[in-house]
Amino acid sequence: MGTFKENLVVIPTYNEIENIEAIIRKVFSLAHPFDVLVVDDGSPDGTALKVRELQSEYPERLHLLERKGKQGLGTAYIHGFQWAFGEGYRYLFEMDADFSHNPDDLLRLYNACAKEGNDVAIGSRYIKGVNVVNWPMGRVLMSYFAGVYVRFVTGMQIMDPTAGFICYKREVLQGIGLNDIRFVGYAFQIEMKFNTWKYGYSMTEVPIIFTDRTKGVSKMSTKIFKEAVLGVLYLKIRSFFKTYIRKTDAKPMSIVAMAEVA
Repeated sequence: MGTFKENLVVIPTYNEIENIEAIIRKVFSLAHPFDVLVVDDGSPDGTALKVRELQSEYPERLHLLERKGKQGLGTAYIHGFQWAFGEGYRYLFEMDADFSHNPDDLLRLYNACAKEGNDVAIGSRYIKGVNVVNWPMGRVLMSYFAGVYVRFVTGMQIMDPTAGFICYKREVLQGIGLNDIRFVGYAFQIEMKFNTWKYGYSMTEVPIIFTDRTKGVSKMSTKIFKEAVLGVLYLKIRSFFKTYIRKTDAKPMSIVAMAEVA
């Protein structure tokens, strides 16, 4: 394969015209270089148009994938990751467009993987207490106890399994098989971490302060939350019947197995 590029921040958008320019400029202002890929689901407010305008200012660093209609957070990230494989990026980041994730923390996530040797770094709201700003108490409790529920059902000891601010080494995303990911909403984040854990990759949690959006509208819904509750049970039950062999290792392992049988 050709030369590897280093960092790509994947940002899914739907009607983020109030935030998109500011978040892009902030990422590009960081001392360490991060490229940006916006995956826009046909935002009627002109989000993609604004990104196209900014591409002339940031050639080779700002990228855009446009999709028709809302297809879900999970498929947006998977679409972005698969594009990044072809471009040769080493580290792939998930980040929201609304500044709930502080772009300054990208470097901390990067260091946790690139310098400290972890396969995945999770920007965690709950690894050191509860670090959430401007959420109503009901939503804080729902989010926190969602983590308790996930840990109880799955056995995966991640304090913030629904977190969406993450750095992945490309090998992880290739190894877990993105085509096998089923969920597209809130449960997508849980499924990605659960599969990462079951496939034997190392994860660490980096404490962050999560600040609720001040502009635009949240995409959270009751349907998305229900998917997460039922999805955790599905993941656990499915794991009893699934063998977790890394996709990049599957062929060599099968050859070894055949040799042993012979």
